[in-house]
Amino acid sequence: MIHTPLPVILLAAGASTRMRGRDKLMEDIGGQPLLRRQAQLALCLGPVTVALPPAPHPRYTALSGLEVNALPISDAAEGMGASLRGAFAVLPTKTPAAMVMLADMPEVQAADLTRLAAAVDLKSETLIWRAATEDGTPGHPIIFAAALFDKLRQLSGDDGGRAVVRGAAGRVQLVPLPGRRARLDLDTPEDWAAWRTHQPEK
Repeated sequence: MIHTPLPVILLAAGASTRMRGRDKLMEDIGGQPLLRRQAQLALCLGPVTVALPPAPHPRYTALSGLEVNALPISDAAEGMGASLRGAFAVLPTKTPAAMVMLADMPEVQAADLTRLAAAVDLKSETLIWRAATEDGTPGHPIIFAAALFDKLRQLSGDDGGRAVVRGAAGRVQLVPLPGRRARLDLDTPEDWAAWRTHQPEK
């Protein structure tokens, strides 16, 4: 288990284009924007860097009052690679590992993040600890060991780190989370409507 605070990179710079005018990260979850919920979860592990579109943008307001590093990604339109490249570039030197978390996964819980962090063994040969569904399908979040940071700082396009994960084949540990929450993201208004029909009434 990693004993120092674990930095978290929260990816929230995407354009949410499939929402047809709505911003999925501003959707209401339990009385607050999804983005704020995710940032609060991440803060339970350690310092949080949130990759964001250039300001001004409503997502900055959603994070108001939280002790996070709001990092504008000037070339966010390039894709997820730009966010990862920018966020890993600002991590403190000698950071031993860092978690990458997607901002659009509303069922991820704080206990899931701590369970994933608890699996980290920096003395092992493992380079990546990756959340998975209950049946073992790889998902998110993902923790990267420092040995991979240079590769992550060189990403481009919308690869989202997949090439780095592929390159670490054989040194990836999957950490199953309950149900399918490690794979559940909501990208369209229809996705959100369907998901909400299955949520317990408050």
